[in-house]
Amino acid sequence: MSHAARSLTVEPLTAEAFAPFGEVIEAREAARHYTLNAGNTERFHDLAQLDPGDGGRVIASIFRGAPRGLPFTVSLMERHPQGSQAFMPLFNGGGTSRRYLVVVAPRGPAPTAEQLRCFLAQAHQGVNYAPGVWHHPLLALHETSDFLVLDREGPGDNCDEVRIDPAAVIDADGNDALISE
Repeated sequence: MSHAARSLTVEPLTAEAFAPFGEVIEAREAARHYTLNAGNTERFHDLAQLDPGDGGRVIASIFRGAPRGLPFTVSLMERHPQGSQAFMPLFNGGGTSRRYLVVVAPRGPAPTAEQLRCFLAQAHQGVNYAPGVWHHPLLALHETSDFLVLDREGPGDNCDEVRIDPAAVIDADGNDALISE
C-alpha cells in the first residue's frame, strides 16, 4: 500500500554534510596539495578512500547520464556492500548546467524516505560513496553528462537495490534557486 511521498529538500554538497556517506572529491584548499612538474601542476592528493573490498580491484568506467526532470520521484535506492563507488564529472566548463543531484541514506537496513538526504553537487565536485551507503543511481540535471566512475570489480554480488515506499520527491518548488540553470 502506497502512502504520500515525502518531499526532499536539496542541500548544497559540502565535505562536512556528506561525511557520514563518504567523501566529496574536489580541489579545495583544506586538502593536502603541492606543486609538481617543475611548478606547472598542483596536485590535490588522496581525496577519497577508494575501497575495492576483499578480493576486489578498482576499475575505471565512464557513465553517461541522461538528464532527469523535476519533480523527480525517488523510489529506488542501491548500495555496494563490498566496495566504495566514486563519481567525478568529466566536464566542468562554464555555467551551472553540469550540476547533478546526489541522494543518499545511511548504511544499514533498507532506508525509508525519512532517512534520505539530497545534495546538489557542482560541476567541479565528485562523490565517493563509502561501502554499504545507500544512494540513488546517477541524477544528471539539464543535459546529458559523463562521469568517471571508480568502483569495485571482483567476486560476489556488490549491488543491492530496494524500493522506497512511500517514495520521496525532489520538487522544483522551493529548490528553484539551487537547481535552476
